[in-house]
Amino acid sequence: MALSVALNTARSSLQATQSQISVVARNTAGASDPTYSRKIASLVAQGGAARVTVARASDIALYTKMLSSTSDAATQKALLLGLEKLNATVGDTDLGESPAARIGALMTSLEHYAKSPDSDVMAKAFLSSASNLVTTLNQATSQVQAIRQAADVSISNSVSRINDLLTKFDSVNREVMRGHAIGADVTDSLDNRDGLIAQLSEEIGVTVVHREGGDIALYTDSGVPLFERTARPVTFDPTTVYGPNTTGNAVFIDGIQVTGAGAPMPLNSGNLVGQTTLRDDVTVDYQSQLDDLARGLIEAFAESDQSASGLPDAPGVFTYAGATGVPTLPATVGLAALLKINSVVDPAQGGSYDVIRDGGINGGAYRYNPAASGDTAFSDRLYGLKDAMETDRPFNAAFGFGATSTLGGFSTASASWLQGVRQKATSDVSYQNTLLAQASEALSNATDVNMDQETAHMLQLEQSYAASAKLISVIDQMMKTLLNMVG
Repeated sequence: MALSVALNTARSSLQATQSQISVVARNTAGASDPTYSRKIASLVAQGGAARVTVARASDIALYTKMLSSTSDAATQKALLLGLEKLNATVGDTDLGESPAARIGALMTSLEHYAKSPDSDVMAKAFLSSASNLVTTLNQATSQVQAIRQAADVSISNSVSRINDLLTKFDSVNREVMRGHAIGADVTDSLDNRDGLIAQLSEEIGVTVVHREGGDIALYTDSGVPLFERTARPVTFDPTTVYGPNTTGNAVFIDGIQVTGAGAPMPLNSGNLVGQTTLRDDVTVDYQSQLDDLARGLIEAFAESDQSASGLPDAPGVFTYAGATGVPTLPATVGLAALLKINSVVDPAQGGSYDVIRDGGINGGAYRYNPAASGDTAFSDRLYGLKDAMETDRPFNAAFGFGATSTLGGFSTASASWLQGVRQKATSDVSYQNTLLAQASEALSNATDVNMDQETAHMLQLEQSYAASAKLISVIDQMMKTLLNMVG
């Protein structure tokens, strides 16, 4: 009986060692997989025999920190990518194509024209500078709206990915719960589930709540349920065409608005937040600045009544589609897109350069040159326009540039604002990426496979296996000897 007990013990030890070797082999195979966590085989006594249970290395605190860092980094990355596009097209004053640079070029050409008011060459150069400025503001508006449109598409893609990940999460979560109920090894499923949550955190801030039976509930970082027993639907209605007056639609989770004005529980982080901020805040603010610059430009070049008839000021060199007068604060949304050169001053459209110099774009009551005709040396109006460009005028104080500024000062402040927002986003991305790298490294150190340790463990298990096998061999010989003696 003693030999039988010893044999059973040795066989149990051999089987347990085989199971442990299998776990080490799994660890070795998964060492290069960033989503794989180290598996730990533990011996548990059961009915006089040893049984192996498999757990995995984990650290909830570090994992939670990694998730939040991932979401924060994704927020800033999405915002920065959009700002880089905006800056590359309309924000660099050194390229000579930004609004600020165009304002400077217009001032220079106006000065030259004022010094030679009888020169059609100078008049043409001035009109060319004015046209370039109009084109820049028109195109800047188009670029802003294109960036908003691209952000809207990214929001739609993000929502689709979130729903796809939640569907996959539901399936894996059920695997974990079923395995947990029967005591099966669910460590690989746990890895898969954690990997899905990590991917989800790229799109949206996630809070993880562990429940009985291996179940998990997911909430947004603002507390809206994403997954409770089942996945909650995330919905978004894309907008196909964007204009300055377009308001993008909000994202909803199970009917609860989580982005945009009026959201009771707005999201705080993730790619979704970055794209929404870009679409609804940064680009809208910049569009408003472009519109106010266009308003100031029309105002500066407007004509006033010279006949003492009390006529209202009227758009001059610069006007806008559907003009009904000189626009006032606050600027009409999308005014920069409507800005154009008055056809009356453009010979290519049947107009004349003379009305730039003499006035009268809006009729005889607005003529500045007192001579009926022929005084081509008249420059007072041109110098008056130059003074108007250099004079402080009201701008929207909500931008933070002050309540008054010159055209050049406002356009420079706007460009500086854009550069400042971009630089802050760059700094935030660098900071958040550093935090993410640190959190990921700490989690990796706590849960990843250490090949040196696994190799050493394998050697120990091989020795244990050899010892158990040798013991079985000895018992076998002893039993044969005993049977021979009895026989």
